[in-house]
Amino acid sequence: MIAKAQGRYIRMSAMKMRQVIDLIRGKDVTSSLVILTHVEKRATRDIEKVLNSAISNAKQKGLSENQLFISKIVANNGPMWKRYRAATFGRATEILKRTAHLTVELDLITK
Repeated sequence: MIAKAQGRYIRMSAMKMRQVIDLIRGKDVTSSLVILTHVEKRATRDIEKVLNSAISNAKQKGLSENQLFISKIVANNGPMWKRYRAATFGRATEILKRTAHLTVELDLITK
């Protein structure tokens, strides 16, 4: 692992993020950024933000973008916000607003 970045408490379920993450896992950084610009899902905005943070962390160590690939990218469940909604017969039903923690690790491409 050369560089790492985390996004925590992202207001989206981890399952929705994993659909986009599976498209870029194991790819080099420049092609994964291109893929993220062409996928029309809301998760791409948050994933791109964390990926750019990991890239800038690698640049601080003197590396360029074309030397890096995504070695590990994981979306885990975060805490759930609990809200209530009115239901019939005076009851209340629970609504779970899910959050996610996103971790991106970059490594050097070995040829």
